[in-house]
Amino acid sequence: MQPLVDPPPPGSEARFAHGFGPRFILTVDTEEEFDWSQPLRSEGHSLRHVPRLARFQQFCEGEQVRPIYLVDHPVATSVEATAILRDAVRAGRADIGVQLHPWVSPPFEEEVSEYNSFAGNLPRELEQEKLSRLRDAIAEAYGTDPLIYRAGRYGIGPNTAALLVEEGIAIDTSVRPLFGYSGAGGPAYHDHPLVPYWADSEQRLLELPLTTVFSGMFRKQGRAIYPRLWRWPELRGILARLGLLERLPLTPEGVPLADALSAIDIALDDGLPLLNFSFHSPSLEPGHTPYVRTERDLDALYDWWRGVLDHLRMRQVRDASVREVMEAVIRQPG
Repeated sequence: MQPLVDPPPPGSEARFAHGFGPRFILTVDTEEEFDWSQPLRSEGHSLRHVPRLARFQQFCEGEQVRPIYLVDHPVATSVEATAILRDAVRAGRADIGVQLHPWVSPPFEEEVSEYNSFAGNLPRELEQEKLSRLRDAIAEAYGTDPLIYRAGRYGIGPNTAALLVEEGIAIDTSVRPLFGYSGAGGPAYHDHPLVPYWADSEQRLLELPLTTVFSGMFRKQGRAIYPRLWRWPELRGILARLGLLERLPLTPEGVPLADALSAIDIALDDGLPLLNFSFHSPSLEPGHTPYVRTERDLDALYDWWRGVLDHLRMRQVRDASVREVMEAVIRQPG
């Protein structure tokens, strides 16, 4: 099987049934709180923000959007989180999926380190055992088999695709095109496509990359230019301010609404059939992430979503559930 860390070969692009797209998915990295500036640790995390999931789910239902909660082990085993989300998942008002943070997922056999925080760097057997236990915990808590996966820190590895297929997971959404994490020991996605694609020739695992686009005068040359700017981060800011080149992921975390709307239009005008939005659940309560420090920041996050969802409706882009994606994707004869 083709490793997910490598760009797919030509001809791997997934196609969807006529009339399906364009669509979008709203994915939530639903996880424990931790200090982003401190070393990772297996113990001492908290889930104080979990009650705020109820407000976000209510907000999504009011907007007629079905979020996809990608939960890690602390959340999967949280009685409170399960009580908040289970009815919505069972009723089809939300989807549940897997997010593997290896440093808080049993069994705890590896050294906790930045390198090992990318699950794909673990020995195959250990990555498999962590994934299997987490998948089973989610299935038991929610009464349904999770069918979509994201590696924490986007940390897939050479064995991840095969392991997901073995666990019955049909969709991966770990690939973050135009970003790279090799400096920390993780994968690099600078050359991966933005469009959904098959991760294997047997069409058993569908990749839904997170959506990021380049904007600006030099956006067509962005893949060649942007990776070379890591030594000069101030130059990236200058290029963005001059309107020459800017990288815009579809997330409320650090991306102003006006830039997000521009990114949506670029992605749609480029013909992307499915847009993939994401953010981290601790941002639903002030004080846990750099993006939401105050209640005013939290109000701004909800306003961001309102503006984005209004724009998507104006562009006639509907949300999609995991099942709808799976039913609409066309499997070519082998």
